[in-house]
Amino acid sequence: MNAYFYSLLALDIARERTLEAERYWLAEAVAGAAPSRPSRLRRTTAQLLAAVSRGTAGAVRRLDDRVADDLGRTLAPAE
Repeated sequence: MNAYFYSLLALDIARERTLEAERYWLAEAVAGAAPSRPSRLRRTTAQLLAAVSRGTAGAVRRLDDRVADDLGRTLAPAE
């Protein structure tokens, strides 16, 4: 092995590290540019969806109670 080979190897390693550092810096710059909180439209949509979900869950609970009452009457022994 000669010094020429080692200098080329060192230059190649330095180039790879430089490219890796540049990619890392670019990823950090892009991540920092994004808004940190959701937009107003997303938040409003999420709240609307949550309200619909809660309303649907309440309706299902009421229906389950009525079906359970009807089922209890149906299965009761007849006189």
